[in-house]
Amino acid sequence: MRPTTTQLIATALFALAILHTFAASRFDTIAARGGRYAGVWHLLGEVEVVFGFWAMVLVTLMFFTEGSEPAVAYVRSRNFSEAVFVFAIMVVAASRPVIRTASALVRGVARALPLPGAVSFYWVVLALVPLMGSFITEPAAMTLAALILSKRIYSLPVSTRLKYGTLGVLFVNVSIGGTLTHFAAPPVLMVAATWQWDTAFMLSHFGWRAALAVVVNATGATLLFLRELKALDWREPAADASQPPVPVAMVLLHAALLAGLVRFSHDPEFVLGLLMLFIGLARAFERHHDPLLVREALLVAFFLAGLVVLGGLQDWWLQPLLLSMTADQVFVGATLLTAFTDNAALTYLGSLVQGLTPEFKYALVAGAVTGGGLTVIANAPNPAGLSLLQRHFADEAVNPGGLLLAALGPTLVAAAAFMLL
Repeated sequence: MRPTTTQLIATALFALAILHTFAASRFDTIAARGGRYAGVWHLLGEVEVVFGFWAMVLVTLMFFTEGSEPAVAYVRSRNFSEAVFVFAIMVVAASRPVIRTASALVRGVARALPLPGAVSFYWVVLALVPLMGSFITEPAAMTLAALILSKRIYSLPVSTRLKYGTLGVLFVNVSIGGTLTHFAAPPVLMVAATWQWDTAFMLSHFGWRAALAVVVNATGATLLFLRELKALDWREPAADASQPPVPVAMVLLHAALLAGLVRFSHDPEFVLGLLMLFIGLARAFERHHDPLLVREALLVAFFLAGLVVLGGLQDWWLQPLLLSMTADQVFVGATLLTAFTDNAALTYLGSLVQGLTPEFKYALVAGAVTGGGLTVIANAPNPAGLSLLQRHFADEAVNPGGLLLAALGPTLVAAAAFMLL
């Protein structure tokens, strides 16, 4: 396929965006020094802004090189339903009724384990919550896990090594933990209808392998940081007297809203309608809600929207690359490529190709979800977790190299589960 000038420009900007992602922490460091342009450096240091920023550059260049009509037509041809859905699910999943219910479930399971408080709680968050993503969707699971870890682990005096190690395991486990069903993980959603994969298929081919890898990763992280977790001054949080208990009816109503968002995740009109209903509910019953997580959700949605715009012009090199590989090669290739592009984009391109063998299809999706924790851009929910946890790191920035190293071990465990079992 001979690339057009616009495709070449888009690929160059895509490469710049990837380099920008790895340099974001450096920009944040420069911004912290102050000065006349500190605000600009801070903007460039926001990882969630990167792809949206370079997508705007692309569209601006298209206006000048092709004219306004082709530029507008291209943007209109993009599907932003995933960005809209992630924004809505983050806002609703981060509400007090949902967080309190999920935290109560986590505490209940943690108390049932014959382990010290911090140890059992840590293991349950890294094992149970990512698997819950198969039912409440991966973005919701990432949001819940990150919020709980932020309040109960990262807010305590823990080492930087534990913070990075936990983040690496969380990202990998969420990426593979959503494969028990056919509707929860973005890379699976992209192919499920085309390839006629249902929940029974996902459970028999992906689910049990993913569950095993999630448990192994969570157990490995717990053993690695066992001494530090035991040393924490762990106390069960006292009930906040200023916040009344959330009524069961309110919890059930929020569960229904989450279910509705999942059901209509690819219909932005329904998603926005349910979100408006939730905002009205939160406004009417303020005593049962905390301030809504709008800023973080908007940043993540902007990130995904930018990825959709930039990624839509990468098929000229990505598709031939995938077709030149065997099933084993495509697993390794998809795992590595996922570190540099959203894994849903890889599987979507694969769904457009006719005549793929079942082995190739399995390898493509398995590789895409396996590499979903290597970088922030590898999996759609990762920016959500980053936005909620990065304030606990030095200069409120996560080093991409540190994340990559932390995710390597869990990624190898996932690879072994999908390819050797």
